[in-house]
Amino acid sequence: MKTDELLNEALALPVELRAQLVDALLRSLNPAQAEIDASWAAEAERRIDELDAGEAALIPGDEVFARLRSRKAIRA
Repeated sequence: MKTDELLNEALALPVELRAQLVDALLRSLNPAQAEIDASWAAEAERRIDELDAGEAALIPGDEVFARLRSRKAIRA
């Protein structure tokens, strides 16, 4: 089967099946690594705990993007 035929068949699938196909293809390109995934999950939990305890310094999104734009302008 040619690539364009395969693509046309995939595009003809219902949305949910296409989403499952995309997910499976992406996972095949970047397989899960249990140890790394567990480390990121632990880090996320640690950060949530900091937020809940009021220990994290929060920065409004607009300010973050302004800082990034400023850095980009300086490097250009």
